[in-house]
Amino acid sequence: MDLGSTALALLGLLLAAWTAGAAWLMIAAGARSRGADTARRTAKRLNRLLDESPAAALLVRSDGRLEGSERLAHWLGFEELPQFLSELSRHPDRGLTEEQLDDLTSRVRLAQKSAKPFRMAITLPGSARSLALRGSLADPQVSPGGAALIWVFDFSESELELVQMRKETARAMSDFAALVGVIASAPTPMWFRNPEMQLQLVNKAYVAAVGAQDMQSVLDQQIELVEPVEGTPASEIARRASESGEPMERTVSVTSVDGTRRRFRVSDLPLGDEGVAGYAVDIQEQEDQAREHRAYREAQRSMLDRLSVGVAQFDGQRRLTFANQPFRRLLGVRPGAGAIGTSFERLLSDARDEGRTPSVRDFPTWRKEHVAWFGEGGTQEEDWPLSDGTHLAVVGQPMPDGGLALIVEDRTEQLSLAANRDTLLRTRTAMLDSLFEALAVFAPDGTLQLWNHSFPETWGLEAEALDKHPSVDALLPLIEPNLARPRQIKGVAEVIRSATLDRKERAGRLQLADGRTIEFAGIPLPDGNGLLTTLDVTANEQAETALRDRAEALEQADKVKTRFLANMSYEFRTPLTSIGGFAELLEAEVAGPLSDGAKEYVSAILESVARLTDQVENVLDLSQSEAGLLPIARRELSLLAFVAGVARAREEAVEAKNITLDLRGKQSLAVHADPRQLGRAIGQLLDNAIAACAQDGRILVDLAKHDGGVRIVISDNGRGMDEGELARALDGMRQPSDSDPDDTRRQGLGLPLAKQLIEAHGGTFEIQSEKGAGTSVNLWLP
Repeated sequence: MDLGSTALALLGLLLAAWTAGAAWLMIAAGARSRGADTARRTAKRLNRLLDESPAAALLVRSDGRLEGSERLAHWLGFEELPQFLSELSRHPDRGLTEEQLDDLTSRVRLAQKSAKPFRMAITLPGSARSLALRGSLADPQVSPGGAALIWVFDFSESELELVQMRKETARAMSDFAALVGVIASAPTPMWFRNPEMQLQLVNKAYVAAVGAQDMQSVLDQQIELVEPVEGTPASEIARRASESGEPMERTVSVTSVDGTRRRFRVSDLPLGDEGVAGYAVDIQEQEDQAREHRAYREAQRSMLDRLSVGVAQFDGQRRLTFANQPFRRLLGVRPGAGAIGTSFERLLSDARDEGRTPSVRDFPTWRKEHVAWFGEGGTQEEDWPLSDGTHLAVVGQPMPDGGLALIVEDRTEQLSLAANRDTLLRTRTAMLDSLFEALAVFAPDGTLQLWNHSFPETWGLEAEALDKHPSVDALLPLIEPNLARPRQIKGVAEVIRSATLDRKERAGRLQLADGRTIEFAGIPLPDGNGLLTTLDVTANEQAETALRDRAEALEQADKVKTRFLANMSYEFRTPLTSIGGFAELLEAEVAGPLSDGAKEYVSAILESVARLTDQVENVLDLSQSEAGLLPIARRELSLLAFVAGVARAREEAVEAKNITLDLRGKQSLAVHADPRQLGRAIGQLLDNAIAACAQDGRILVDLAKHDGGVRIVISDNGRGMDEGELARALDGMRQPSDSDPDDTRRQGLGLPLAKQLIEAHGGTFEIQSEKGAGTSVNLWLP
């Protein structure tokens, strides 16, 4: 009983333990089953979260095998993700390019070996999709074999936005750079102030206007362009503009770098919280032009007041703005009436009351027609005959501003002059008909306009042929048969054409078939026509022929005279030489001793022979020079020594009068000349100077270079000559003496001979003389 109870008890305990174990196993199995369900749901949720995340994971194992989602495969353009990394670039229309794959492979290998993370961005070929890759070594719990984990982000939309933002930024920077460039190169000073009203940016024109070195120096020193106005600086005015939010503009005077004052229009433009921009426009030229315009307008009106033509100006409202005195006088405007601002209609009415408008039946309609001139597009002209015989010419000129300029001119005198002109024309016609000369007037087109009765008679034409006013082309064939040489008709046509078209005066001469000789000339007239004047010079031609023959005879006689003088001069030398030789023998007492009286006679003979020989030489040289036969043997001469020698030859005459002879010049002066002829010329001038000087006189000889040659000046302070005496001296005539006023015999040939000798050397001879002051001779030699 006890054993059975114990066994039963043990069996019950065993069953209870087994039941408890089974219950525990059932409870543990249920717990594990619930944990697995939770893990599956968590895995699904995590997978879903990965699918919905903006990044996709790509696992690259050490052997290059790939693990990733289908979404990543779709991003890369594949239906399924390739098994290996190298297969990502085997398709031309999907995957990566060779360069992108090589770059990715090298980064993955580096991450697998050195655990170095990497980042890269790629744009898939043939697609607008952009991917960002962030790779690192995978955690061993994820892949224990040294795999690389790459997170791939699709930022295509962000990339597009970034590209757009970059473009907009680049465009904004370009626009800003262009704006800064425009501001920097603007011709007017411009600047920008920060919220503290300090200069932050200025352009080149500002720097130049203040005379600074560069922009930075302006900013560092805060150099203001505009001076304070009434103690208020420019920054304070800019602050007021910023506070009010409204632009402020003012006109101020600015002192430029060169110290001049110029007028500027300065504007301050508030830019909200950024600051205040400003610019200054130089309006000095505008103000100068405005002043010039006002001055021009005042001068114009002052000038109009002095015209004899009446001028009045009306504005667009037909109100009088200006009227000069002639206008008021011609239209009978009384003092006090017609003031500035008077309407056009009122002015016409007042003029009618004064009788200064034409007499018309319907004056209101007439006035309305003239008021319409303001709307006309062109100039209106009218003639106003007044009741007192005055004739006014009225011109209405519309102005661009809608106004009207009214010009009134009194043409009464002009009409009277026109009537007088007609009378004068008739008088001229009658006068032309009474002249002996044949006259004809041709128009510029060659038409015969006017002629006198002598014209057809002189040219042998029928008077009826000219009644139709023929042209030159029709008139010349009528004249041609009357010429001795018909071809000369071209000369007549050329003279007429020169007078009418070329406006040049030409003349000619021809012979008619009847033996008459006529001279004709074409003269341009002031009115544009041409005058053909013709004169019968047959008698003059005969007289000229006789005079020409006589002139030729006189010329031949003059040549004979010249040859005669030349030959006779040579013939004079022989007896003079003989007389001089015998006189010298007598002086040497070869024939025996002479008394004192005889010696004086011999000396007088020798002196006379010398003077006569000199005169013969002068006559010979002068005659040869006039005939162009004077021999010139040039050689180089030292001018100073040569002139000194010529002066020494006259030493006795100089000392006899105690004359001071001053010779100036340089030793280097040289000239190519004939010593004999040049010495004679200078000697003659010195002789004349010595003879003209009084006791203790003075003679100056100056030698100098001049224009490639030399200049010789011989001056004295002698008695001098007036114009008449000088002319006679150059001609070889002497002034009549006080003792014998009728004595006009030939003087010495000194001056004419010297002039001829200098000109024979190719030089120039010039003489000035003043009565009582002396004489000066200038010689220029090449």
